[in-house]
Amino acid sequence: MLDRNQTAFDDPSSVGNPTSLRDYALLAGRGFLMGSADVVPGVSGGTIAFITGIYQALIEAISAFNVAFVQRLLRLQLREAFAGVPWRFLLALGTGIAAAILTVSHGLSWALEHYPTLVWGFFFGLVSASILVVRRQVKRWTPALIATAVLFTVGMYLLAGLIPAELPHTPLILFLSGALASCAMILPGISGAFILVLVGQYPYVLQAVVDRRIGVLFLVAAGAALGLALASRALKWLFHHYHDVTVAALTGLMLGSLRKVWPWKVTTATQVTSTGEVIPLVQANVLPAGWSAEVAATIGLALLGFALVLAVEGLAQRVRSDRRTAVGPETPQVERA
Repeated sequence: MLDRNQTAFDDPSSVGNPTSLRDYALLAGRGFLMGSADVVPGVSGGTIAFITGIYQALIEAISAFNVAFVQRLLRLQLREAFAGVPWRFLLALGTGIAAAILTVSHGLSWALEHYPTLVWGFFFGLVSASILVVRRQVKRWTPALIATAVLFTVGMYLLAGLIPAELPHTPLILFLSGALASCAMILPGISGAFILVLVGQYPYVLQAVVDRRIGVLFLVAAGAALGLALASRALKWLFHHYHDVTVAALTGLMLGSLRKVWPWKVTTATQVTSTGEVIPLVQANVLPAGWSAEVAATIGLALLGFALVLAVEGLAQRVRSDRRTAVGPETPQVERA
């Protein structure tokens, strides 16, 4: 996909076609970060994809699964089916995501339970810096683009503060919940787990995973597959035809999501799961009561997260500059409609 506003931060052509062991290792590492974030209600794997520079490549890869792919698969034409799908990219990324879910996610959950302020501080720094980096993909911010960003910022801010609904666990609700959650997974600023919390399905689905209730998990997974397919195609079309508006909207989503990742919170309502676990239901953001070692550590981790994103962006720009110097001037191409 050719993009006149593209920066080194998000280059589908360079990250979507791994050719060396180093490329595969870097993709697996990015997947590892995405998997670690996806298990946290409030932290989006899409945000991590943006931060690590693979967002547009991910959208392109997911949207490659189409009707023709399914038809070839049903005919057992496996080579033809996978020829048009960047399966190497997805395999490396998926391996990292699975590894994170099986390993680090447990430690991250423990850290969130015992040191939530420190963890949220680090994520706050990551998201804040990524907003500054992503906005550079728009070379000229017009009043219309600024208004778009503001609109989506306000919408995301209000969404992050909604009180979870109490919906029944019917097959249709579970299917639609999976579809909504998967759409959120690839949108920066919105967590799939958080959407499940909003529709009142998070404790139920989490318990279904523990109990291995295949029927429930199948309904959620089927909805997730449909939602992911539709959302990826919509985003791909938007990036092709309305790149600047799309980036402005995604920037707004990330800016509004800062409400959810603010480190200092007080819980005003809780919910008891079927296993007796008490989980936060409604939380309010507050300022720290005073200066302390924890406050200093939280600010330090936020600055560390902020610096890491800027360092990754600087490295990516340097690598791309070196590539351009090595191959010489690029041949002008015509952007496809």
